[in-house]
Amino acid sequence: MYKDEYHPQVKKDLKKIDTPIRKKIKNDFIPEILENPEIGVSLTGDLTGIQSYHFTYARQQYRIAAYRAGA
Repeated sequence: MYKDEYHPQVKKDLKKIDTPIRKKIKNDFIPEILENPEIGVSLTGDLTGIQSYHFTYARQQYRIAAYRAGA
C-alpha cells in the first residue's frame, strides 16, 4: 500500500466540502486509491504522472487527482 501526502491547499479545499462527503473521501475513497492506484484515469500532457479519480455523491460530481512519486 502507498502512503498518502497532501498538497497544503487540500486541507483548505476539504473544509469547503460538506462533512458527509469529506468523511466518505477520507474513509472510503482515499484508502481505495492507496490500495489500487491504477483505478484512476492517467492524465496526459502537462499532467502526465497524475491519476484522476471521478465519483458522484448526492448528484454532485467530484474528482480526486493523485500523483504517484516514482511512477
